[in-house]
Amino acid sequence: METFQVRKAIAQDLPTLVAHNRAMALETEARELDPATVERGTRAVFEDERRGFYLVAEQGGGIVGQLLITYEWSDWRCGDFWWIQSVYVSPAARRQGVFRALYHHLHDLARNDGQVCGFRLYVEQENRSAQQTYERLGMAPSHYRCFEVDFVFGPG
Repeated sequence: METFQVRKAIAQDLPTLVAHNRAMALETEARELDPATVERGTRAVFEDERRGFYLVAEQGGGIVGQLLITYEWSDWRCGDFWWIQSVYVSPAARRQGVFRALYHHLHDLARNDGQVCGFRLYVEQENRSAQQTYERLGMAPSHYRCFEVDFVFGPG
C-alpha cells in the first residue's frame, strides 16, 4: 500500500482545492460550478477557522486527495460532530489508500481534540462505491435522512 503525507491545507493550496472541488461536483453531480464562486468559498475556510479546515494527501510533491471538515454543535453530546465534505481523490491515485490515509489522520486529530463527539458525512444514494469505502473504515449508515432547502441549486 502506498504511503501519503497528510497535512492541514494552507492558503497556497487554494488553486488545487478549487480545481478538485469543481472536478468532484462535475463527476458526482454533473454540475459545472462557477470557478470564482468556488474560489471565494474555498478561500473563506482559510479566512475564518470557524468554517472548518481542509486536509490534503500528498504524493510525489503534489496533492492527490482532499477533504473538508465543517462543524456541527451537538447539545445532546456537548461536543462537535465533524462533517466530512468535499472529498476528492485524483483519478490516477484512486484505489491506492488516499482516502484511508486522510480518514485515519482525521480520526487521530478528532480523538486528540477532546471536543469531537463523532464524524458525519452525506453521500449520494447511488454512490455504492463510496458507501462501501466508508463502511470498510467503520462508519455506519445513520438512521437520519437529509432534507434541505437549497437557495443556490434548488431542491434536492
